[in-house]
Amino acid sequence: MTTLLTLVVLALVAIAIWQMTKIFELSQLKAENSQIANDSDNKTNGYLLFAFLIFIYGITIFSFWNYGKYLLPEAASEHGGDYDSLMLVSMVIIFIVQTLTQALLHYFGYKYRGVKGRKALFFADNDRLEFIWTIIPVIVLAGLILWGLYTWTNIMDINDEDDPIVVELYAQQFSWTARYAGDDNVLGKANVRMIDINKANVLGLDESDTYAADDIIVKELHLPVGRKVNFKMRSQDVLHSAYMPHFRAQMNCVPGMITEFSFTPIYTTEEMRQNPDVAAKVKRTNEIRAERAARGEDNSDPWEFDYVLLCNKICGKSHYNMQMKIIVETQEEYDAWIAEQKTFGQNMGQADAGSTEDFGKLETATASH
Repeated sequence: MTTLLTLVVLALVAIAIWQMTKIFELSQLKAENSQIANDSDNKTNGYLLFAFLIFIYGITIFSFWNYGKYLLPEAASEHGGDYDSLMLVSMVIIFIVQTLTQALLHYFGYKYRGVKGRKALFFADNDRLEFIWTIIPVIVLAGLILWGLYTWTNIMDINDEDDPIVVELYAQQFSWTARYAGDDNVLGKANVRMIDINKANVLGLDESDTYAADDIIVKELHLPVGRKVNFKMRSQDVLHSAYMPHFRAQMNCVPGMITEFSFTPIYTTEEMRQNPDVAAKVKRTNEIRAERAARGEDNSDPWEFDYVLLCNKICGKSHYNMQMKIIVETQEEYDAWIAEQKTFGQNMGQADAGSTEDFGKLETATASH
């Protein structure tokens, strides 16, 4: 209701200003009331074009200077360098073309403004000019497209020849669950129709599939540095998107199908924390949080950098909070961590034993009464 009233008030204010402007125009009896622009109008508009040109260049420079520090740090995956190079070259080309064309557009708008008695000179056609301004974009865009396809082909190299780790990322409103393929490095069959919360089968694994027995289900993603990871992605409910910004990786998670992506981490979490850009960002963030803590506000605890898995699709009201911590560590640390995790088969055995034990306790309690 407050929003509606605010919009109504703003609309009434706009109408009032418009009416006052009309009254002011009517009161200027001696003012010229022609709707045709004269030389003075054209000259004024020409100067305004230059003023706007200075404004857009100024705001561009300010944005680079003030907001450049908020960009992502160096890519933490093997393919990330190629991705960043393609993005940088594309943006540089766009920036140069935009700068030149805007300058020419505003300059010609002023130079060839309407002047009384001047007649416009134009070319009905000019084959040479048309060829130049057609062939240059064709060459540039063709080069970018070919480079992009080559980069995309390298990034999407999902194969089992490099001894990769196989990990499933399971998306559901509003959380992530990871499943490791275990010792056999083969994920067991799964289907959302097989989900059984009472037996802790939260991902719908096929209990009769021998490949599923050694699968490991966790809520925190650990990856060994320098080793390729093949991700298989599923969604339980709606369209999600697995987004790992520091690894320059993103892939949609689509209900009813499995999507894939792979990359090789090249920096551990501890190494990335030592990155100057990351260290500066952590420092700035913690200065803000210290100010919040001094005022007694929430969300003021000191922050430490971690890789994260996010959802990059607006999947519902808690979409903003759908994330998972990613820890990149040495192979030895990863092996030690994975050895501590219980397999799906072990969890199923405990669930069955727990159910039998609980049933026995219930029978004893009933008999005593």
